[in-house]
Amino acid sequence: MTTKELQYKLLLKQYDQKRTRAAEAKRNREEEIYKKIPDIERIDQSLNKLGISLVKSALNASPDEFIENYRHKNEELRRLKKQLLVEYGYPVDYLDMHHDCPVCKDTGFISDVSHRDSIANEYAHHQPCKCFKQALINLSYDQSNLKSIGADQSFSNFNFNYYSDQVDKEYNKSPRKNMELIYQECINFVEQFAYKRNNMLLHGPTGLGKTFLCNCIAKELLNQGYSVLYLSAQELFKLFEESRFHREDMEEDEKNNLDILLTVDLLIIDDFATEATNSFTGPDLFHVINTRALNKTSTIISTNLPLSDWRSLYSERIISRIFGEYSILRFFGEDIRLLKKWNQKAATRK
Repeated sequence: MTTKELQYKLLLKQYDQKRTRAAEAKRNREEEIYKKIPDIERIDQSLNKLGISLVKSALNASPDEFIENYRHKNEELRRLKKQLLVEYGYPVDYLDMHHDCPVCKDTGFISDVSHRDSIANEYAHHQPCKCFKQALINLSYDQSNLKSIGADQSFSNFNFNYYSDQVDKEYNKSPRKNMELIYQECINFVEQFAYKRNNMLLHGPTGLGKTFLCNCIAKELLNQGYSVLYLSAQELFKLFEESRFHREDMEEDEKNNLDILLTVDLLIIDDFATEATNSFTGPDLFHVINTRALNKTSTIISTNLPLSDWRSLYSERIISRIFGEYSILRFFGEDIRLLKKWNQKAATRK
């Protein structure tokens, strides 16, 4: 079962629970009102009898006159019911079913009248309600490990002014020009995600924007309804070890992360290679990277480790998968975190 299918299954269960709670709350309100206003209970009994008589009339092909009479009585009883509620200080809809979403009535889906079957007009296809789409996004955020992602971490807030215009002789271009190219690669990654699943390796010293861009990508895709899982390398390797030796003691969130590693639309591994693999975690890491490659699901890896040092930490199989199938984006320049701190101190002194 894919991550998206698991999310749908979980949300459908939540929506079913919503409807159950709404029905129970309605029954409790009815019991309250029936005790305080017995006339309303009698009106509801009359309404139920009217409904039964209408069904019988339909079976007996009763004339339209009966249906019109039924409609008139039904409206009159409902009017009296609302009048009594108001007289006793209750809102007119107090005994109605109260849904969180009045559009879909907490089913999560609405009829799509633009796709009605031309042969059987009475049947309509259904599409997710706006509330269901938002709930799916919220759930994706919860499961992404990115609940606290800042509002400022977006492509529109990326500041190129922190990167020097001076050409670096080693790379034959300036850090700013390099970042402009990397930035566009990240934009393309998001824009092409619906039909082209790429993989990226972001590498270079700390403080150059690797994590910031990972968060920008994650945020854009989460808001589009895709599933994303963000894990630091330390979290990932800990997950591997826990699943091998202490699975029965694992937290529910950890088990969920383990289940969706292979199927989530985008897996982001940050600070890769800060924790060396061992004989136990190495095969698990290859299994994740290899399976995701075969399933054509996207992976982004961020690392500070020089590419020349990879062979001392990872197997040939892992290196072959990553360097053979990932776009390599090299970061270089001054640590912009330090530059920001210096700018803040300078502004404070002024």
